[in-house]
Amino acid sequence: MKAIRQIGSLAFALGLFVAIFGGMPWYVMVADDPVAPWWLRIAVFCILGGILLVLVTLALQLKPSMASTVEPKAAESDRTILLLNSDAVPGRKTTELLGLVQGHTVFAVWLGKDLAAMVRLILGGELTEYTEMMGRARTVATKRMTAQAAAMGADAIINVRYMTTSVVGSAAELLVYGTAVKLS
Repeated sequence: MKAIRQIGSLAFALGLFVAIFGGMPWYVMVADDPVAPWWLRIAVFCILGGILLVLVTLALQLKPSMASTVEPKAAESDRTILLLNSDAVPGRKTTELLGLVQGHTVFAVWLGKDLAAMVRLILGGELTEYTEMMGRARTVATKRMTAQAAAMGADAIINVRYMTTSVVGSAAELLVYGTAVKLS
């Protein structure tokens, strides 16, 4: 799949390069004859075919992985770890600081949902596609953080903080971090 996607990307880039740096000057010089030459037609087909190849390979590659990222399973040990955004657990004494733990993920919505969100952006209302995406990202990142804390033998994670950053387009990075501690 990766090789086919790279071929599609290369066809797109080559077609775009020929269309811009060859087709535009050709059109300016021969504006009275609107029939496009064969090389310009091939360049346009390379652009369209390249985009199609990339989109199809991405869709085929994402289809099996969509099921695994929707609801990550929690390990039994993850359920006993307390998560707090305060610096102490009420009624319990912190006996040992184990260190920083973090969970990280980058999520994006597929193009169809992205287009639906753009329409809703114009018309107004909640962008549910992005709300669901960020909810799944929070779940995945939190489970990764608690798994790291469980591996350290932590009883709780204090000072839990979430950070988000836009990566590219509709992709968002989510980082959650805190301090893993043992309690009395």
